Amino acid sequence: MTTTTALPAPAEFSANPLDDALGQLKAAVETLSYGPGQHQMLARPRREMSVSIPLRRDDGIVEVFTGHRVQHNFSRGPAKGGVRFSPHVTLDEVRALAMWMTWKCALLDVPYGGAKGGVTIDPRGYSRAELERVTRRYTSEILPIIGPERDIPAPDIGTDERTMAWMMDTYSTSVGFTVPSVVTGKPVSLGGSLGRSSATSKGVVHIALAALAHRGLRPHGSTAAVQGLGKVGAGAAEFLAEAGVRVVVVGDQYGAVHAAGGLDIPRLLEHTERSGTVTGFEGAEAIDSDELLELDVDLLVPAAVEGVLHEGNAHRVRAGIVVEGANGPTTAVADRKLHAQGVLVVPDILANAGGVIVSYFEWVQGNQAYWWTADEVDERLERRMLQGWASVLETARSRGVTLREAATLTAVQRVAEAHTTRGLYP
Repeated sequence: MTTTTALPAPAEFSANPLDDALGQLKAAVETLSYGPGQHQMLARPRREMSVSIPLRRDDGIVEVFTGHRVQHNFSRGPAKGGVRFSPHVTLDEVRALAMWMTWKCALLDVPYGGAKGGVTIDPRGYSRAELERVTRRYTSEILPIIGPERDIPAPDIGTDERTMAWMMDTYSTSVGFTVPSVVTGKPVSLGGSLGRSSATSKGVVHIALAALAHRGLRPHGSTAAVQGLGKVGAGAAEFLAEAGVRVVVVGDQYGAVHAAGGLDIPRLLEHTERSGTVTGFEGAEAIDSDELLELDVDLLVPAAVEGVLHEGNAHRVRAGIVVEGANGPTTAVADRKLHAQGVLVVPDILANAGGVIVSYFEWVQGNQAYWWTADEVDERLERRMLQGWASVLETARSRGVTLREAATLTAVQRVAEAHTTRGLYP
């Protein structure tokens, strides 16, 4: 399964994801009748760190990158969130992603707050040794604010379990003993959890199947489009196909392939493993990546980057259900348009929460030095995801709001209650 992920951000229609995150919070605060002080406490990150990361390349030339770590909230527990390596990383993007992580953890009742990190680097242009040096220097720079009881990083776009192994080793070396629970998403040989690498994809599919059932559709006979073939998208395509859904189109940053009768997903994944892209896959028609989002399918899974569904293309979306595998793939304007068109949009803070759920399981296992079986992990993941779906669906019905509004309301209320219960120091 390939781990290259990043689709280029749609420049013409790209919006600051922080604006969308703050807009969602503002709407929830107004509905919950919170005062301006409570609003500001929920809107502002508790802690931010931006660092310079010098790298001596293999040829001896020195480059300097910028890294960020934002801890949005830790009222319900230590901060938790991924680290992405991408040339598109900005501080505002990291702030937005950290806020969404806060809501995601609260919504799924995981005892964490939200955090996020990133380095402005395109990992495809650097050797393994260079990426290791960048990772270790970034870790050493943010070391004062991370730790198993403070902030636990995990993989995201452009990073993987190997990256987490480097981060764990760097942290452990600095404190003088091995600390497996300082990161999650590690290799199993270093204390990672069985099922962690596929957790986000499996969570997306659990929710997608529940959403299909909610709309009266069965897996067999339903069609799906998956955008992005990284850690989330590849697994989502694979697990949807295994469930009987006909995945008719899959795309990555280089293009998309379409087969009306359904793609042979195992063969496609083998092809992308060899070539690094879906393009050139035999037995499928090549189409434009943007066209993928507008095909007539039952289910659309945007699993690449934020902002791919926007004001310029929302009116052309023909899928009946959108399940957000990526973080923030739908802008606020597009969200309103899709709702008006009768499209059921399942928000990212619910749909892609499988990763943080199993990250929590990994953290617990690491702290206890006791590991669960793959079946135990999968069963607990499915139970948590479906509990979250039922809760959001009930809130949407009782309040007459969208699933995104229901999810945000539930999460914001839980975080605000933690704030209030703990009180304000001093």
